[in-house]
Amino acid sequence: MKNKIAFIVPYPKGIAPSQRFRFEQYLTFLQEEQYATSIFPFLTDKDYNLIYQPGKILLKSSGIFLAFLKRFFLMFQLSGFNLVFIHREASPIGPPIFEWIIAKVLKKKIIYDFDDAIWLENTSDTNHFVSKIKRHSKVASICRWSSLILCGNHFLMDFAKQHNTNVAYMPTTIDTQITDSQIKEHRNDDVTIGWTGTHSTIKYLYEIEDVLFELQEKLRFNFVVISNQKPQFKKLNFTYIPWNKEQEINDLLNLDIGIMPLLDNEWAKGKCGFKALQYMALEIPCIISPVGVNTRIIEHDINGYLAKTDNEWKEYLTSMILSKELRTKYGKKGRETIINNYSVIAHSQHFSSFIKQFKA
Repeated sequence: MKNKIAFIVPYPKGIAPSQRFRFEQYLTFLQEEQYATSIFPFLTDKDYNLIYQPGKILLKSSGIFLAFLKRFFLMFQLSGFNLVFIHREASPIGPPIFEWIIAKVLKKKIIYDFDDAIWLENTSDTNHFVSKIKRHSKVASICRWSSLILCGNHFLMDFAKQHNTNVAYMPTTIDTQITDSQIKEHRNDDVTIGWTGTHSTIKYLYEIEDVLFELQEKLRFNFVVISNQKPQFKKLNFTYIPWNKEQEINDLLNLDIGIMPLLDNEWAKGKCGFKALQYMALEIPCIISPVGVNTRIIEHDINGYLAKTDNEWKEYLTSMILSKELRTKYGKKGRETIINNYSVIAHSQHFSSFIKQFKA
C-alpha cells in the first residue's frame, strides 16, 4: 500500500467535534480507496480530560512535556508517509517547529485544515496563562508552508488566501446515514429547548439567559444543556446532561428546539455552525444567531430562524414553543438542507479529491 497519510491532530480520536466531523468520518472512505491512515494526537485521553480543569498546573505541564517528546520522535517516523494532514496545529503552544521540520526538512506535502479563527487569541479563562505562549501568529506560517489549505467557511478562507493561493472550502459535515440517521418525532407534550457544546462556547449561552428566564416565567418548557462542563446560570432553571459520545444522539433527540447564540465578533465569524448542523440533521428545528456561516446554513423563516436581538429570540422561541406544526416544518426543511449541502455522503468524493491530488 503506497499511499500513507499521517494525520497530526491536537486531540484523541473520536472525542473532539472538529476532528470527528471534519475528517475522522472520511477515514473509512480513504481506506476503501487503499490509503493507509494513521492518527497522531498531541494529547492522550487522560491529558484531554485534565487540560480544561482549573488548576493542576504540574500535572498539565508534565502531560504537555511528554506530548512534546512524542511529537519529537514522530518526526523520525514520517519518512514512511507520502502525505501529512495537519488539523489546526501540531502542538498547541510554542512556535511551529514541527510544521517547519515536516515542510522544510522532511519535504513532505501538507494539507492544513482548520475550522476556527485560530490566529486570534481566544484562550479559555481556565488556561489563560497558556495564551502568552500559544503563538497564534504561527497559523500564517503553517499556511505558507502547506500544499493545500482546507477551511470550514469563507471567513477562514479569506485569511488563508493572504498566505497561500491553494485554498479550498470544505464544510463541517454530518453523517446522516449512520450516526444521525434518526429523526425527531415532534409531539404536543412539554417542549424541551436545548443547547449542546463544549466548555469553550458556554459563554454564549449567558447572552440569552435573561431571555430564557423571562420566557420560563410565561411559558411551560424545559431547558437542557448537554456539555462537558456544567454552566453557571444565575437564575435559569435547567437540566444538565454531561456529554457522552455513546448517548450523544439519544440526548439530542430529547430536544424539540435547538439554539445557538453567538456574539458578533471576529472569533465567532470563524465558527462553522456545527451545533446548527447537528440539530438540523435530526430534524430538530433551530434558532441561531446571524453570525458568519450561520447565515449560509439557515434561510430565515424557511428552514429555521435567525435571531439577533433579545426581542427576536423571545418572538421566535415563543412561536416554536407554541406550535408543533412549525417545529415539524422547520425540522424537515433543516434535514433537507443537511442532506443536500452538509452531509458526508454529499462531500465524501469532495474530500477524497483533495487527498488524491497528492497520490503517490
